[in-house]
Amino acid sequence: MLLAAIFAACAFAQRDTFAGAPRIVAVGDVHGDFAALRQVLTAAGLIDAKGVWAGGKTHLVQIGDLPDRGPETKRTIEFLMELQKQARKAGGAVHVLIGNHDAMNVYGDLRYVSAAEYREFVTPKSEKLRESYIKLRLEREAPADPAAAKAKIEKETPLGWVEHRRAWEPSGDFGKWTASHPAVLKVNDTLFVHAGLSPAYAAKTIEEINKAVRDELTDFAKLQGGVAMAEDGPLWWRGLAQGAEEPLQAHVEALLKNFGVARIVIGHTPTKAPIVPRFGGRVWNVDTGLSAAYGGPKDALIIEGGKVSTLLGR
Repeated sequence: MLLAAIFAACAFAQRDTFAGAPRIVAVGDVHGDFAALRQVLTAAGLIDAKGVWAGGKTHLVQIGDLPDRGPETKRTIEFLMELQKQARKAGGAVHVLIGNHDAMNVYGDLRYVSAAEYREFVTPKSEKLRESYIKLRLEREAPADPAAAKAKIEKETPLGWVEHRRAWEPSGDFGKWTASHPAVLKVNDTLFVHAGLSPAYAAKTIEEINKAVRDELTDFAKLQGGVAMAEDGPLWWRGLAQGAEEPLQAHVEALLKNFGVARIVIGHTPTKAPIVPRFGGRVWNVDTGLSAAYGGPKDALIIEGGKVSTLLGR
């Protein structure tokens, strides 16, 4: 059993550093907008009209925040799971970073989950599953007014909620898949991170940061005071996207030197505008707000042959 668990973990685990990628395409926060993601991937030549991988040896980097706000998170994740397999067979790769919303769904912060996201999980068994869950809650909590308590739980537990939580818990398909991903990724001479790296992380290694986040998403006792929920952590810090550039120049240079890269690509902070560089091209924010929840443009960053371009800017 122990060996089986080790092999399973290795099968899910992903590397954090890659070299020799001939082409990199970076796409920002999706937030449950499957159609927008497909539109961008098609325009970048990564999938064909049927949604099958057509990118060859390209490395796709999705910067995180697949769930919340949009109606098709489940469909989006299942699509990317399959695309990862197809890209690997073609010699390419699909990397999905851990964003704050991905982590929130794993550890149960559901304040941004839309009703449509729960409906994606509804099956003919959903009514019975919810009834069983409510019964268990009432038995454990023994409320003074069972009828009122039942009504409250029913309101808080839409159909599909139980299945959603089963999928996203650490042992569920989506939870395991998310926790296997990196929070920080290096491909060639580019560093990718969902939100940004604050001064508190300037001297850390990729391995240290990723191990901490992965550990916290599989053991919630480590979340408080950890990396995944930290305001200045890689899933939340907006300094590289919003901070004044002059005071942060030295910090950016320190990051580039520490991680041995030419640039840093971030998301998390929607611009609702085409992708443009910051810090003289050393930082690129690819979160254009491409989902319908934000209404931003469908853009992507392309790094090929040492040159950086965008879908909408070339």
